[in-house]
Amino acid sequence: MEPSPFNLSRYLSLLPLFQELLPAELERLAQGSRMRKLARYENVFRFGQPCTELHVVVSGQIKLFALSPQGQEKIIHIIEAGSSFAEALMFLERPYVVSAQALVETVLLSVSRQAVIREIEGNQRFCMRMLAGLSQRLHVLISDVQAYALQSGVERVIGYLLHGLPEKSAGEDAHEQAASVTLPVGKAVIASRLSMTPEYFSRVLHELESQGLITIDKRKITIPSTARLTQLPVTASDGLR
Repeated sequence: MEPSPFNLSRYLSLLPLFQELLPAELERLAQGSRMRKLARYENVFRFGQPCTELHVVVSGQIKLFALSPQGQEKIIHIIEAGSSFAEALMFLERPYVVSAQALVETVLLSVSRQAVIREIEGNQRFCMRMLAGLSQRLHVLISDVQAYALQSGVERVIGYLLHGLPEKSAGEDAHEQAASVTLPVGKAVIASRLSMTPEYFSRVLHELESQGLITIDKRKITIPSTARLTQLPVTASDGLR
């Protein structure tokens, strides 16, 4: 799918990374951009290919993954709609160090390095947004390394379930705070993201359910008490480690 520059400008203006740009700036970026409609499991790029653009997921999901010499897949990150990726490699002019593939039907916007550099040179606000995005990505990577090195599998699953949930309301009893989570992708994908086997990931979920800490209905997981679930790793998770 190749929308006109007008359509590309409109898409760009709706994305957090570009929403403060002026119309003329959006038009220049659009001229250096392309939009693609990817089928499920279609590759965006492969390890070792040159990186000459950054990418933004307009709709759908993209997984970033690496393959071991034995062909085992490790999912590095799942990119949701509205998020960008590959900025750092684009600036360094280095090849991709991972591969990317659409998990579902996805609309992907790709902006060339030349177009981005041109706007950075003349727009301090845009430059700061790019730096903020790179800093956030670094923070996520550091958090992942800490989790893999210091947390048990149970703690990683609990952290995943609780991530992104809103803080409890003022005056609300923390022990009574309930929440629900809908898994955005299949359990095998999430397991790889958490560096565990699908079997172990399922076993942890069912053990948490047997303890009354969660209930599972296909991809929907209900948490009766987030406080009880948070306290599990230090009180009752040793048998699952």
